[in-house]
Amino acid sequence: MSFLKEFKEFAMKGNVMDLAVGVIIGAAFGKIVTALVDNVLMPVIGLFTGPVNFSDKYILLNSSKGTDFPSLAKAKEAGAPVLAYGAFIQAVFEFIIIAFCVFLLIKFMNRLIRKRDEAPAGPPEPTAQEKLLMEIRDLLKTK
Repeated sequence: MSFLKEFKEFAMKGNVMDLAVGVIIGAAFGKIVTALVDNVLMPVIGLFTGPVNFSDKYILLNSSKGTDFPSLAKAKEAGAPVLAYGAFIQAVFEFIIIAFCVFLLIKFMNRLIRKRDEAPAGPPEPTAQEKLLMEIRDLLKTK
């Protein structure tokens, strides 16, 4: 029973729970960025490079299985040795976008933390002259 209690304490620690939440949000964030790259950015880049689908770009390494493949999927289906450089370009774009989004998120969070830390804690401490005047006022009130 002690083992289960220790495991429960470990699993319920704040750091473990924070990590779990971070992993789940990270996975969802990755899907959002992948959708952004695939459906928004790559078509725009494709306008400048022509009707090109980067994920379908490849180099045929030898012609033992043929040379005329209309797509990367067909080349792989035929068992042809290919260097799929388009998938690498796609992954690099996704990484850059994810890194930039994380940078913006951290920058925003740091700004919020800075504002919170810089917020005034309350009214400023009265000066020595003000304290003396308050004492005089209080003495006059009592007479």
